[in-house]
Amino acid sequence: KWSPDAIIGHAKKTKDFEDSYIPCTKTLYNWIDSGSLSIRNIDLAMKMRRSTKVRHSRKNKRTLGPSIEERCDSVENREEFGHWEIDTVIGQKSNDEVLLTLIERKTRKEFITRLPSKTASSVESGLNQILGSFKGCLRDVFKSITADNGSEFSELGALQQDKGISVYFSHPYASYERGTNERHNGVIRRFIKKGQPIHSYTDDTLTEVQAWMNGLPRKILNYETPDEQFDRCVALVA
Repeated sequence: KWSPDAIIGHAKKTKDFEDSYIPCTKTLYNWIDSGSLSIRNIDLAMKMRRSTKVRHSRKNKRTLGPSIEERCDSVENREEFGHWEIDTVIGQKSNDEVLLTLIERKTRKEFITRLPSKTASSVESGLNQILGSFKGCLRDVFKSITADNGSEFSELGALQQDKGISVYFSHPYASYERGTNERHNGVIRRFIKKGQPIHSYTDDTLTEVQAWMNGLPRKILNYETPDEQFDRCVALVA
């Protein structure tokens, strides 16, 4: 399912219909609110799930390595390609498989891979599997990675020395500093339900979720998809 805005933007960009037949996003939402369409607000996952974030004090908390505050402006404002955010998505809180998610900040391209456990060694193995796909242009595609301070990311610092990839860590209890990760993980939860063990999902399902995420037109990308923008950026450095 796409959001109403993604549907409108994609229709205009691809010229699937004459402009006179395409309502604006606000009008489409008004039709949904008034009950004029069969779709309801409860069907719009992102609209119904908005909530206020609780921000914890960062006093006397240490990070695992270089602080997110040390990232240059080109990373912060998403002007430069090749800067990523990394996170894990859990199913059950018991010892279970987890998902490793890696998102490029500029293009919103996402990789999702299954890990046997939420450990530093599992993260290292899963990440190396992704990095291995870009051996010829690794340092141009992966310039930096930003993580939280979970113990599963405690070995990321070696990337700087081994592969020349800068690594930064957000402040403890400050998930909002990695907003791209947080938003994407929220969308993943539409398919991978909280409390449902990761091992109950097939590899084909995870591949479909990743393909859906990367094939979704985004307003922030001028209604192009993450796949389109990412492939274009990689072609320039490959």
